[in-house]
Amino acid sequence: MSNRNPALKQAMSLSPVIPVLVIDRTEDAVPLARALLAGGLKVLEVTLRTSNAMDVIAAIAKEVPEAVLAAGTVTTPQQWEAATAAGVQFVVSPGLTPALAEAAQASNLAPLLPGVATASELMSAMDAGFACFKFFPAQQAGGVPMLKALGGPFAEALFCPTGGITLETAPSFLALPNVACVGGSWLAPVDAVKAGDWARIQQLAYEAAHLPGKPSLIR
Repeated sequence: MSNRNPALKQAMSLSPVIPVLVIDRTEDAVPLARALLAGGLKVLEVTLRTSNAMDVIAAIAKEVPEAVLAAGTVTTPQQWEAATAAGVQFVVSPGLTPALAEAAQASNLAPLLPGVATASELMSAMDAGFACFKFFPAQQAGGVPMLKALGGPFAEALFCPTGGITLETAPSFLALPNVACVGGSWLAPVDAVKAGDWARIQQLAYEAAHLPGKPSLIR
């Protein structure tokens, strides 16, 4: 149930940055995924912000099986079910609704990483059985100081902050003991994807994969 799942915690520990991807053209999906993996990032999040997102997920799951694939911007159980069927290892939501919490009881669904932004949201999610969280929107919700504050009363909670994080600000998040990884959208610039500049994207992935400050022990 929920996300007390060692596979989810393991996925969060594989790379310091999870690319958050909005892929408009399905034909870009596989070369983009391969470039990110070649740069050293093993976990990829495809957001459900485009009409072809499920096709993108299915293509990557089929052609790049070594990637640990997630679906992002999941807001309904129906999207969760579709993403699971398309081949993702886990799903990411910007928040947590009663419907999603109820769906978390279904053993046939990929684990859920729910989003939280406040102490009350975190307490509700923990009461529902969750232990790993997306902290979103990270910068707008208080950034590093907020995560430090949450670490006191909720030391057992593990986070992937996402939202407004850059290559320059990521290390300050990764240095926190309650942060396993960060989510970043800078790894797939629109112009680079449109031009098929996979070498540039591979270099961006390499820089992200070698960021300092990632905790050596994931609880």
